Amino acid sequence: MKRSEINKAIKELEAMCKKHCCYLPPFCHFTPAEWLEKGHEYDEVRECMLGWDITDFGMGNFEKTGFSLITIRNGNRALADRYPKVYAEKLLFLKEGQYASNHFHWFKTEDIINRGGGNVLIRVYNSLPDESIDRESDVTVYTDGRAYTVPAGTQIRLTPGESIYIPQYLYHDFEVEKGTGDVLLGEVSQCNDDSNDNRFNPPVGRFPVIEEDEPPYRLLCNEYPAAQ
Repeated sequence: MKRSEINKAIKELEAMCKKHCCYLPPFCHFTPAEWLEKGHEYDEVRECMLGWDITDFGMGNFEKTGFSLITIRNGNRALADRYPKVYAEKLLFLKEGQYASNHFHWFKTEDIINRGGGNVLIRVYNSLPDESIDRESDVTVYTDGRAYTVPAGTQIRLTPGESIYIPQYLYHDFEVEKGTGDVLLGEVSQCNDDSNDNRFNPPVGRFPVIEEDEPPYRLLCNEYPAAQ
């Protein structure tokens, strides 16, 4: 993925947050030069991977298969003595025409909330004991206090303000309902670990290989320099 694409995606997400009056924490605004000056007081940002996360899932076509995210708060189960938070919060931005790949989480449960913009469609499947997709069994869905059952592969529509609970081992993907416009999503979950807690089907990458065609506007959450 080109750095220019990442820079553009970050600026688009900044604009979407501003449009919906969603204010970001200070570390989201640090420049790469400023990060070189940040000491151990910001180790939580580094070690819990807070901040910007832009991915094309290794597919090389961000406008078709891609996602823009910000991790606002998070714990770290591997360093629980230092970072004991058992929860995480993210913002997610999906443009109309983009697709976020099918996956489940072994550890994390989460709520996905439509914070504003268009309608998001979240397709749901149960998983089988061998972790493959169960394309036959009905799925029990929980949305805003309502429990109901849908056929495997149903897309759940979330309009602004609506949410869905995603339990462990539930396959899900994301796309925008055509004609409704870009969507800003919220995620409230258990601790997030994008390096080890995503089971993609079919397999894809999680963090992009970056072609440096221009200087970075902001650093991604896996790019921070170590404190000096």
